[in-house]
Amino acid sequence: MLIPLIFLLVTTAMAAVLLFVLTALNNSKAAGTKQWAQGIGIAVPGLVLIAGRGVVPDILSFEVANAFMLISIGTIYAGFRRHLSLPVAKVPAVLGGVLALSGFAFSHYVLASAGLCILSVSIYHAAACFAIVATIPTTSDPILRHPFAYTRGAALALGAANALRGGLFALQSVEPSIPIDFATWNLVFLACGSLAMPALALGMAMMANAQLRREAAYAADHDQLTGAWTRRAFMDFAEREHARAERRYNALSLLVFDADHVTGDLVLRDIVKHTQEVMRTVDYCGRLGGAQFAVLLPDATQQTAMELAARLRTVLEHSLPKDRATVPVACAVSIGVATLALGETLASLMARADAALRAARANGRNQVVSAPLPPRVERTAQQLGERA
Repeated sequence: MLIPLIFLLVTTAMAAVLLFVLTALNNSKAAGTKQWAQGIGIAVPGLVLIAGRGVVPDILSFEVANAFMLISIGTIYAGFRRHLSLPVAKVPAVLGGVLALSGFAFSHYVLASAGLCILSVSIYHAAACFAIVATIPTTSDPILRHPFAYTRGAALALGAANALRGGLFALQSVEPSIPIDFATWNLVFLACGSLAMPALALGMAMMANAQLRREAAYAADHDQLTGAWTRRAFMDFAEREHARAERRYNALSLLVFDADHVTGDLVLRDIVKHTQEVMRTVDYCGRLGGAQFAVLLPDATQQTAMELAARLRTVLEHSLPKDRATVPVACAVSIGVATLALGETLASLMARADAALRAARANGRNQVVSAPLPPRVERTAQQLGERA
């Protein structure tokens, strides 16, 4: 009895520590942490009651304790669904828990079968854990990949342990004479459960922390108002694509544009929204400051860039937001286009695009102007565009 008690007490202590971690994360914007903290908090008294078996009344150490544990895993599962912005099927979860606890009580008081008691609750625990595994997707996101993989592994281990435990003890109920040392196996399952529950709670904390890191990274790289890349992030992409274009002799083009008449935040958001609809998936849209934006076009020749710029100007001119009086807001853009010449620096490319933008403004606005190539590289750059 001493070893199982130690396992339970250690699990309870670890769960209590992780409860404080999840409670602290509950104050953040990470979804699902409230349900996770509630689930671990519900498990703690359940574990205490199980540890008190033989000291406290049976109804507390059996039925009430297992009710706590069933509610705990169900609440934790709901937390995973909320964390991943998925709907929570409350009716099947609650109905399954009620059936599992009813089966436990019936096996305990009517059939007097410890094996069937264990089978009743193990099925629900295993199903909830496997549902958690199915809920957590695989991802290539470097911030989310490892927390997701770890938590799936912890849930899978806990679900497999419950499934095996339920199967073995169901077998004992059917074939009592089977030559298996069930006391030893029960100790093994208890040890696995003692490690798996805190491991699963650790996975919850890792996922919540990863989500906060991901949101912080997004906020650092994206303009808060429009959702476009910030100037710093855009320049990082531009330097990387410029280096790639020089290394591989690929084409690279740049659009710089701004709203000729800015009427507020709604127009700026609308500009970025429609720009993202027009540009290709490999392109980058950044807000350089104020009402000025840029689109970086990897592997795009001057002709491709001019065609995209023309579509962008047309879309922005005809897809306008409306103000509170439902009157269309006048929004036109001037666009400067520049295509990288062989051996040209990124600073020179941006300067030529900006000069083309100033020319578009000077020529009456609401138009697209292409920057002329530097005379000394004009012929080479044209050859590069033809090759691309």
